[in-house]
Amino acid sequence: MAFRIKDLHHVQLLIPSGGERVARDFYSGVLGMAEVIKPPVLAARGGCWFRAGGWEVHLSPAPDFVPAARSHPGVLVQDLDGLAQALEAAGHPVQWDPHFPGHRRLYSADGHGNRLEFLEPAR
Repeated sequence: MAFRIKDLHHVQLLIPSGGERVARDFYSGVLGMAEVIKPPVLAARGGCWFRAGGWEVHLSPAPDFVPAARSHPGVLVQDLDGLAQALEAAGHPVQWDPHFPGHRRLYSADGHGNRLEFLEPAR
């Protein structure tokens, strides 16, 4: 094979039309991700992008929005317990799941109900 997959660049999730403020509150405010300025041709479509730790999440408005309740990005983090506390403090309940060998993990949802998985290698 002449090609190889290098890394994850971004994950795209949908948000309701006009849902950028709620997205910013969660991805920038709770998770501390930096907002990425979208190229003008894409900015005209609405939505917002965020970056942290070598990956991006692109949030795109959809008039027929339904949250991703099952599909989700899996995000490696450092200090999963600290993240859990930050999520809970911001009103985003966490669900711990012990069924991923070699990792501690939890699920939570963004402000629009999109499922997110956060995991950390077990010590």
